[in-house]
Amino acid sequence: MKNFWSRRDFLFQSGGGMSGLALAYLLHKDGLLAAENNATCNSTPLSGNPYAPKTPHFKARAKAVISLFMTGGPSHVDTFDPKPALARYAGQPLTGKGDINVRQGWPGPLMPSPFQFRKYGQSGIEVSEIFPNLAQHVDEMAILRSVYARSNDHVQSTYELQSGQIRAGYPSMGSWITYGLGSESSGLPAFVVIPDARGGPIGGVSSWNAGFMPAAYQGTAFRSSGGDPIMDLKPPAGMTSEQQRARLDVLAKLNERDLQKYPGDSELAARISSYELAFRMQGCAPQAVDISTESEATRKLYGMDEKITEPFGRQCLLARRLVENGVRFVQVFSGGLGDQNTETWDAHVDVKTNHTLHAAETDRPIAGLLTDLKARGLLDSTLIVWHGEFGRMPISQRGIGRDHNPGAMPIWMAGAGIKGGQVIGASDEFGLKAEQQVMSVHDLHATMLHLLGLDHTKLTYRFNGRDMRLTDVYGDLIPQIAG
Repeated sequence: MKNFWSRRDFLFQSGGGMSGLALAYLLHKDGLLAAENNATCNSTPLSGNPYAPKTPHFKARAKAVISLFMTGGPSHVDTFDPKPALARYAGQPLTGKGDINVRQGWPGPLMPSPFQFRKYGQSGIEVSEIFPNLAQHVDEMAILRSVYARSNDHVQSTYELQSGQIRAGYPSMGSWITYGLGSESSGLPAFVVIPDARGGPIGGVSSWNAGFMPAAYQGTAFRSSGGDPIMDLKPPAGMTSEQQRARLDVLAKLNERDLQKYPGDSELAARISSYELAFRMQGCAPQAVDISTESEATRKLYGMDEKITEPFGRQCLLARRLVENGVRFVQVFSGGLGDQNTETWDAHVDVKTNHTLHAAETDRPIAGLLTDLKARGLLDSTLIVWHGEFGRMPISQRGIGRDHNPGAMPIWMAGAGIKGGQVIGASDEFGLKAEQQVMSVHDLHATMLHLLGLDHTKLTYRFNGRDMRLTDVYGDLIPQIAG
C-alpha cells in the first residue's frame, strides 16, 4: 500500500527534520548536549551537584583551560625575553635601577644568557635555543613580557599566581572557574591537578585548594606515574554496582542528617559530593585516563618514546584526554620538590644546567600538546597558559646562577581564539622590571576569566561579609588578548 502525504504534511515533516538537525548542531556547538556525555559514562547528574554546568556571563571563547606551571621560576631572559644589552654590558654592575633585592644574597654583575636566541615563524619572534620544538609554534602564541609579581618568595608568589593573593587561604583559579562554570562532565572532577612525578610543587596542596569556598571546588590530584592515575577507583572484588549503590544511598542519608545539624560544614557536603562523584567516575574515568589506547604516533608526538620526555609527555597527554572528556581546568606541573635546585626550575646554582634539563623534559611534550589539540579541533576551545611563579635576575648569583625576580616573568598563552605571533609588553633593557604595558597577575586572571565568558567583577563569593573576587578590587583586561 502506498502512503501519500499532503503538501502540508510533507513541508511539516521535512522542515521539522531540517530544523531538528540545525537545533542539534547549535546545541552541540554551544556545549549544551551534556546528557550525551552523561550517557557515555553511565552516570546521572544529581540534584545539588556543585559541578553542574552553569551559564557564563557572556559568550565564551574557551570551554577549558590547561595551565602549564613551571614550578621554581623559569628565567625570562633565558627563554622568551632576549636581552642583547646583557651581552654588551656583561660583567658590569647593574646601576640606575634603584635597590636590587635578591633572595639568597651573593649578587653579581650583569650576566648574559648562556643560550642563543633565534627568530621563528612568520612573526619572527625570538625564542631561546632550549625550545627548538616549542619555537615552531610561536605564531600560535601571545608572549607576555611585562607581567610582574609581588613577592620574591616561592610560596607566596605561587599563591599569587594560583589565587591572586600572596597569602594562603584563598581559592585557587581552578576553584573559581569550577565555581563559576561547573563541568561539562558529570563523571569526572571539574578541576584536575597533575603533579610532577618527582613530587608536589613548592606551594604544596594549597596550590589547588578551595580556600573559603566549599571544599567541593578544590582540585583533584591525579598521579602521572606509578600505576593508575586515580587510586582505589575500582570497587572491591565481588561487589556489584547495585550493592555499591545501595551502600552509598544509606551513607548519603546518614551524612545528610548530619548536614542538617551542621549546615555550614562544607567539608561534609564535599564528602557527600565526592562519594557520588567517585561512583560515577568508575564508569567514566577508566576510559578517560587510559592513555594505552592512544596510537603509537600520538604517544611519540608527546615524547613518550624517550626517557627524558616520557614523564611530562604522559602528563600532557593525560591533560588532553581530560579536556576532551569535559574537565574544565587541568593544571600540569613541571618540577617537584626533592632537590629543589635540580628538580625544579629554581636556577640558583647554574642556570644553564638547570634550564637545559627542564626545557629538554618539557619542550617536545608541550609542542606535541599544541599540535594534537589543533589537529583534533580542540585548540580554539582550550586556553593554554605557560608560566611559573616569577622570573630570574639579570645579574649573576655566584657567577653562573640566577636569583628570584618578581619584577618580570615569562608567560605565554595560546588557543581560545587568541591572536598568535605577538609580543605584548616589554621589560627594561636588562630584564629587571616590567616597563611597557605593565601587567599585574590580577590583569592576567581577569583576562583568563574573560576568555571563559566570565566577568571578573561579577564572579564573586560572599565571605566574611564581603563579596570576594579572584581579582580582589583590581584587574584590567589585556586588550590584545581579550579584544
